[in-house]
Amino acid sequence: SVLASVAWAQQPPPVRIRGTIESVDGAMLMIKSREGTDMKVRVTDNVAVFGVAKTELSEIKPGSYIGVSAMPEPDGTQKALAVHIFPESQRGAAEGFRPWDLRAGSTMTNATVAETVGGTDGQNILVKYKDGEKKVVVPPGTPVVTFVAGDKSEVKPGAKIIIFGAVKKDDGVLEANRVNIGRDGIFDR
Repeated sequence: SVLASVAWAQQPPPVRIRGTIESVDGAMLMIKSREGTDMKVRVTDNVAVFGVAKTELSEIKPGSYIGVSAMPEPDGTQKALAVHIFPESQRGAAEGFRPWDLRAGSTMTNATVAETVGGTDGQNILVKYKDGEKKVVVPPGTPVVTFVAGDKSEVKPGAKIIIFGAVKKDDGVLEANRVNIGRDGIFDR
């Protein structure tokens, strides 16, 4: 088990990729990242494809499992930049609070909605996760999306994507077992 823990400790961290598929050659995706970098990502044979589709704020209810991309406010609240509603099968995925890469200084909180109340500056949502809770303000016009079943046919040139956990393999190639495809203009910003 010592060797297994040494090998595990040497695994490179997962890579998050946001961009546009430029071309597809079998299992290899050529992607132009949002920063303008050309990247190659190999997808696994059993790649899971999810669509990311617009939905309504009213779909967020107590008990919903959500991810909130946000900017910290001086009073300690989080001002939402985007809200993701996870399907029940993904409850608990990456639960917690951490820095995020949507904007400089942004955060991500994946948590369960404890309560949601309308306020003067938007919807106020209290979310709770294993080690804490956050108060989130969702201003009017904030994108609210959900993950829906996708299809490998959506993995094509021009598709806007996010890959949350590409892993660098021994051959140096990034590999992904999940691809999230933006629908209806999602990921265009």
